[in-house]
Amino acid sequence: MRQLMPYIARHEAKGSYLGHVKSGLGAVVAMTVVGALAAWTHFPLLLAPLGATAVLLFAQPASALAQPANVFGGYAVSALLGLLAALFWPGEWPAATICVGIAIAAMLALRVTHPPAGGVPLLAVAGPLAPTTLFGAILAGAGCLVAVAVLHHWIPPRVSYPRPAE
Repeated sequence: MRQLMPYIARHEAKGSYLGHVKSGLGAVVAMTVVGALAAWTHFPLLLAPLGATAVLLFAQPASALAQPANVFGGYAVSALLGLLAALFWPGEWPAATICVGIAIAAMLALRVTHPPAGGVPLLAVAGPLAPTTLFGAILAGAGCLVAVAVLHHWIPPRVSYPRPAE
């Protein structure tokens, strides 16, 4: 049993009930804004990686991975690499998997790591959207989420977001 403890131990702080409810409601509002914008513009903005971004922005706003530079930078790097893979090797799944690794290395090197962005090369090569459409959709959706997160974290209990530069 002792060997299993690292796998089942929880490492997150408890937090408050009010904070948890606020985080959940913030994600609902942000994703609703993205969905409404998608319905209004007929632009495919409701993309799975954005749901994961919402988790970071509303549940872990102090994380380096949730900061605006990481969100936009991570998505830009991954979308660009996915676009290149889709243009040069359309429909070739090995190109998508290699791009995920290259995107991780590039995000780390540029200090803009955003885990949900790792899925974008897979969407670019194997997804239903044209890679150029995906590029615009993922950045527009991320912009909506970050904008709502900035406003949301002003509401008490307040959270400093984005984090001040160190």
